[in-house]
Amino acid sequence: MARAVTPRRKLINTGLAWAIGLLIFFPILWTILTSFKTEAQAIASPPLFLGFDWTLENYGVVMERSNYARFLMNSIIIAGGSTVLGLIVAVPAAWSMAFVPSRRTKDILLWMLSTKMLPAVGVLYPIYLLFIQLGLLDSRAGLVIVMMLINLPIIVWMLYTYFREIPVEILEAARMDGATLKEEVLYILTPMAVPGIASTMLLNFILAWNEAFWTLNLTAVDAAPLTAFIASYSSPEGLFFAKLSAASTMAIAPILILGWFSQKQLVRGLTFGAVK
Repeated sequence: MARAVTPRRKLINTGLAWAIGLLIFFPILWTILTSFKTEAQAIASPPLFLGFDWTLENYGVVMERSNYARFLMNSIIIAGGSTVLGLIVAVPAAWSMAFVPSRRTKDILLWMLSTKMLPAVGVLYPIYLLFIQLGLLDSRAGLVIVMMLINLPIIVWMLYTYFREIPVEILEAARMDGATLKEEVLYILTPMAVPGIASTMLLNFILAWNEAFWTLNLTAVDAAPLTAFIASYSSPEGLFFAKLSAASTMAIAPILILGWFSQKQLVRGLTFGAVK
């Protein structure tokens, strides 16, 4: 029998949750505040938290110097395209592993997850040469493929976990009623796993949006997303913290807004099947 949570314990848990949340959010808050400072105030010692002259000059310089809309569109296409393509590949794979497992299913899942431990720089050179040969260098299509592949193990693992929580008897009943494999996946399995699929889509979109290593090495101008937009404010002449903070704020704002409005769906999906 579970022990009742006392008011004191509840207060402590709430305080710890707020403390951890503020600790995680503080770097984002500091970046946003710095974007409204002058360059001199941005590097002032001791640091200025609120006692500074607020200015929009940095945002004006960033908008004047860079085509923000193009970087934003590239990020949306790359993150969205890799998410859709990843689901097209991962849903059938997760279905087969969850409902038609073999003796090697767990080994395959562990092998897929182990590829995430490989340093990306270790495969950069062959992928770079391959992209040159295929004409995919500095292209949206090339980055969509790369983002899909690097996040595919996580997508398959998450979907596999969600699918395992669905009673197999439901699918067996559908087969007895004459449902084809396509109908079973599209009309029975997918609607039941909507929370899990939605959270998987959101997580993959965020991971693709924030990816910097591959975007900086496989793009130059045409397909450069917002991660390259941020990196452009680090130059040999120096690091302009205020303008860099303004560019960073403009890059993370869309994904922060998306996360804020979809947080309930994300939490629901991440806890899908946790409570019977």
